[in-house]
Amino acid sequence: MSMMTSTADPRVVAESVTDPELPMISLSDLGVLRDVRIERDGSVVVEITPTYTGCPAMGVMRADLVHALHEAGFADVDVRTVLTPAWSTDWITPEGRRKLLEAGIAPPGLAPVRSEGPVPLQLGTTHRTASCPLCGSADTEELSEFSATACKALRRCRSCQEPFEHVKEI
Repeated sequence: MSMMTSTADPRVVAESVTDPELPMISLSDLGVLRDVRIERDGSVVVEITPTYTGCPAMGVMRADLVHALHEAGFADVDVRTVLTPAWSTDWITPEGRRKLLEAGIAPPGLAPVRSEGPVPLQLGTTHRTASCPLCGSADTEELSEFSATACKALRRCRSCQEPFEHVKEI
């Protein structure tokens, strides 16, 4: 039986952990942190959902959560990956969107609505729009489908000429 040695709230501790690729936003505000609970044996179970299949940041997220909870006095921590339902950019909180914008990253618009069942294969060009987080202009262009991470695109504002990243709608 595991003994809990902390009086801290494990949810509050987990909610303080930031995303390794977007350090201005917590895993909670990103919508990746799904559940935090204490089991009968005193162990802490944390459930997280990746932003996309194969997200390379998952290992770091897991390690950061375990480290933060160990530092707060929780000896037994189990971080589990939950894949259903799949994460959506709609899960980013208003606070998370504000923090992205303040950091110069265009937050995503609403995610596309899909019916139940298989995801249809679309071979055409994806048309995304994003306003410039620096000057607010809607006159922007996509430079690259991928940026520093696969979940962001690289765009440029035609008004102020500044490049910026845009979190893609998923």
